Amino acid sequence: MTEAEELFYTTGAKIEDSVKSQMFGKPCFKVGKKAFVCFFKESMVFKLTDTFHSEALSLDGAELFDPSGKGRAMREWVQVPYDYKDLWSKFAQAAVEYVKE
Repeated sequence: MTEAEELFYTTGAKIEDSVKSQMFGKPCFKVGKKAFVCFFKESMVFKLTDTFHSEALSLDGAELFDPSGKGRAMREWVQVPYDYKDLWSKFAQAAVEYVKE
């Protein structure tokens, strides 16, 4: 397991009531039945809105999540590279708050 994967699992497990699951065949964490983070290509992907979405998308190398690779990005989901691992916990908390609304 890579350092990025380990951090993904550690970050997701710290969220209260989170459960490991799968989304599009990729590891994710859910609260209730709603996914709020997943792991893809050494990046953590977050379901975000408003200022958190803008902040995440403004990071170098961050992009909208396109799991199929066919130009069908998911507009609420932002893929944040491991370079910004120090922000992963903050974005994960914002993502879980968003899906709980």
